[in-house]
Amino acid sequence: MNTLLRSTVRCLRSGPAILLPRQADGQVWSSSARFFCASADVQKHLGEMVKKDKVVVFMKGTPAQPMCGFSNAVVQILRMHGVDEYAAYNVLEDQDLRQGVKDFSNWPTIPQVYFNGEFVGGCDILLQMHQNGDLVEELKKLGISSALLSAEKESK
Repeated sequence: MNTLLRSTVRCLRSGPAILLPRQADGQVWSSSARFFCASADVQKHLGEMVKKDKVVVFMKGTPAQPMCGFSNAVVQILRMHGVDEYAAYNVLEDQDLRQGVKDFSNWPTIPQVYFNGEFVGGCDILLQMHQNGDLVEELKKLGISSALLSAEKESK
């Protein structure tokens, strides 16, 4: 009985509890409602963030000072295509953002790129799209003319 009382007091101190379905072994798991609310709030906020701009990048560092090679590669690819105006969020400044964006996209790595609120992928996918020409087409759908097309026309 003391164990039950201690568990109840611990839950009350940490905020309202949410009971999860009974497990196969008969145990009932509980979790703080604060965690679920915070998690739901982060996911809702991320949904708004990725839709706010045509191009959104979650990266380590900033476009002016990337803090990892993969983030730098994404910045360079976008720069080659003349995409200078995009929302960039530094996940190193906020651990909740860093984990939240991974959960939001169900993608385990950073950087992450979004076009019109849709998850595109990370560095490897953006590089592949750049190499096979798909990136030019996707940018065109966003109303962004790739600088590589302009350079190609000028060289002819």
